[in-house]
Amino acid sequence: MMLNSILLQAQAANPIMQFLPIVLIIVVFYFFMIRPQMKKAKDHKKFIEELKKGDKVVTSAGIHGKIVDLNETTFLIEVEGGTKIRFDKSAVSLDASKAISK
Repeated sequence: MMLNSILLQAQAANPIMQFLPIVLIIVVFYFFMIRPQMKKAKDHKKFIEELKKGDKVVTSAGIHGKIVDLNETTFLIEVEGGTKIRFDKSAVSLDASKAISK
């Protein structure tokens, strides 16, 4: 009788132990992949919202310029030689723009 109850307890704990590695993988994946990506997206969105005239930016295409006009979704930058180009705000590269601002 005692042996049967021990076997039943071992079988009941077994399914939990089978799912534990999967749960741990999901937790690790969240903290090392998803959470940093969400933070980076949040920082990029905040950076775009804080753009103002006179800021020096670099686009994702690598074009360097100074903002001369801002609209709701676009901005106009002046590049070397006085040429002005309009871009969508999402085209700003956060990392490259911060690097030239320092």
